[in-house]
Amino acid sequence: MAGEGPAPSSCDCFVALPPHTAAPAVIFGKNADRPRHEVQEIVYVPAATHCPGDRVQCTYLEIEQAPRTHAVVLSRPAWLWGAEMGANEHGVCVGNEGVWTREPMGEDEALLGMDLVRLGLERGSSAREALEVITALLERHGQGGSCKEEPVPFVYHNTFLLADRSEAWVLETAGRYWAAQRIREGSRNISNQLSIGTDITAEHAELRQRAQSQGWWSGAGEFSFADAFSLEQQPPRMEAAKARYRAGKELLKQHAGRITAETFMAILRDKASGICVDSEGFRTAGSMVSVLPRDPAVPCVHFFTATPDPSRSVFKPFIFVAGLKPSPQVLSPSFSDDPARKVPRFQSTVDRRHELYRRHQAALELMERDQEQGQKLQQTLRDLERQGLEAVNALLGGDVAPRPEELAELFFDCVDAELKFYK
Repeated sequence: MAGEGPAPSSCDCFVALPPHTAAPAVIFGKNADRPRHEVQEIVYVPAATHCPGDRVQCTYLEIEQAPRTHAVVLSRPAWLWGAEMGANEHGVCVGNEGVWTREPMGEDEALLGMDLVRLGLERGSSAREALEVITALLERHGQGGSCKEEPVPFVYHNTFLLADRSEAWVLETAGRYWAAQRIREGSRNISNQLSIGTDITAEHAELRQRAQSQGWWSGAGEFSFADAFSLEQQPPRMEAAKARYRAGKELLKQHAGRITAETFMAILRDKASGICVDSEGFRTAGSMVSVLPRDPAVPCVHFFTATPDPSRSVFKPFIFVAGLKPSPQVLSPSFSDDPARKVPRFQSTVDRRHELYRRHQAALELMERDQEQGQKLQQTLRDLERQGLEAVNALLGGDVAPRPEELAELFFDCVDAELKFYK
């Protein structure tokens, strides 16, 4: 397989629904584990209407545009079009994970799983709609192309976790084939492996026929997507994912009935389980936690780090409102001669670090160089995060009614406050 060198050892997505949550809300979380020096930026894209015949350029492939796209906020590797995770104005959240299956890995450029994350958010007003968008585009265009900003291709198939205010879906793929499972209550996690067995809510029309024609399923008895399409000999990275999956499942179980945004932040910071990655080749490049209240009158809140290693980062709240103040401190620079957009690709490198990433990088170096000063800074940053959480919890609880302009500046102000501490 192309790209058999160091590979991402993990990505983990979590969702909790009542009765596992402490409040009547759905909570979503993800760690995006990527090459160690890759920069993750936070991008807000407003809603838009498009003309008939319009096209949209994804990372590699140009496809037909939708008549209307929803406003989205994305946490994405700065070199590509799609996203590792994000949310839209309708309270839909989506995150993806890499998997390796019995279906062949095509190196031909198609849609990345990360492109499908963004396309689902831009075109789906519910988790179910986003799933239908993703599966239709997957069947039409396929998935493929390198998922790393390096000359040696690194390719994988994808699984997705999708959530909205009322339900969640797990979508798992193998080439153009897929299976989906609806989650109505409790909690669920995914970790770089096929996990949908016989409990399939929706599937590709020819999924079972494909499995039977390849000798992966006899056609008798119950059909298990994971059993049929998982590799017999798992790559080491997928074997490691099994331990993380079990650890994540156990952490969800331990907190069942009491899960909050803070619970998910703690889980995403857990290094003992391997959920928070900080290795030589790969680390958690960005993290996200979202609170999706069941009450449609209460706004959804999405927390992003925009920096690596959540155990040493600040989760900052974002709320969709009119007149959002731009946050250029978490946007990477653009390049007219971008090596990701030229063929052959990735023949040179550029510095994609945004302002917050640079300042945070310097802070991490201080923490490692001067333990006492590092601990003081770490405590200061946690205090800053706690202030943001207290304000958001007051909003979610109906204790305060902030002015729209305050919400429009919320994410910018939190990023700005973090930057000031680094100075």
